[in-house]
Amino acid sequence: MNRRLIRPNFAEIKDKMNAQDQAKKKIHPPTDTSAENYYYLKQMNKKTPMAVVFADGQVIEGYIEWYDRNTIKLNRENAPNLLIYKANIKYIYKLDEMPEAEPEPEAAEEAKKKKK
Repeated sequence: MNRRLIRPNFAEIKDKMNAQDQAKKKIHPPTDTSAENYYYLKQMNKKTPMAVVFADGQVIEGYIEWYDRNTIKLNRENAPNLLIYKANIKYIYKLDEMPEAEPEPEAAEEAKKKKK
């Protein structure tokens, strides 16, 4: 009587183990949340007047016409339109929501004298 040896197919077992290992691994959160895209689209559709502050402190005003991964196009009235690299931008804000400027040193000294 001949006995037949039954062997499992090791390729199938390896595939099952790999599938289990992949299921156990945590999935990293996405690097792109699309928040930047949403913000730019919202400002573009409303043609909101924006101020772009560069890393060197220069401020340019206009509205965003379009954007891509590395640049934005800023339309300005009575001035040429600009293509600005995002790497050169320090921050952007709406002109309606101007940040509070720090008082000049002379004005701050005068305010202190008045308080006394």
